[in-house]
Amino acid sequence: MPIRESKRRNNDAYNAKCDYISLRPQKAVGYAIRAAAKAAGQSIQAYVLQACTERMTREGQPLTLDPPADNK
Repeated sequence: MPIRESKRRNNDAYNAKCDYISLRPQKAVGYAIRAAAKAAGQSIQAYVLQACTERMTREGQPLTLDPPADNK
């Protein structure tokens, strides 16, 4: 079943606002992250983003930045 045009436009608009960061942990670490996320009742993405946010806050790092000038 094809995706409706309006759904595709909405998906494209949402994806344009998102960054893409790929992580490739060793399998044992990946299993541990998956298990911890499940135990916390979170998706892997939510778990990792929360961990990053907490560490950045603890270290006094800004939680948002403007994109670099050379990023198009």
